[in-house]
Amino acid sequence: MSASNTDLPLVYSCSGCSSAAQLANHLALRLDREGVAEMSCIAGVGGNVRSLVRRARDAASEGRPIVAIDGCMLACARSCLAERGVTAIDHVMLAKTGVAKKYHADFDAAQAEQIYPLLVERIQSLNRGAGPGLS
Repeated sequence: MSASNTDLPLVYSCSGCSSAAQLANHLALRLDREGVAEMSCIAGVGGNVRSLVRRARDAASEGRPIVAIDGCMLACARSCLAERGVTAIDHVMLAKTGVAKKYHADFDAAQAEQIYPLLVERIQSLNRGAGPGLS
């Protein structure tokens, strides 16, 4: 796959230190690697890195679906996007699916395998231009 595939939804994930955050990151990476979505860097958006903020804003203004995957109720990925005026068309909150937030522990690989196909289906159902985009 090319470095950027604008036909795919753009996905951002939390990548914090908890097991839930690392599960969010794992799922987003897998979506990217398997060509379901294109992952971009939420740390760059949160850090106001010009090129990464522009990518998010351009995607939103073009009607490209943007998905935020967060591990816990803090919703850091969604909040980083919102801070830059970008609204995710879909916000996946893993905590609402029963994912526990644990520190000093890895995520549950079996749980990742259960969630992944549901996430793929959810992302594939998104339609271009159906989301809020820029705020």
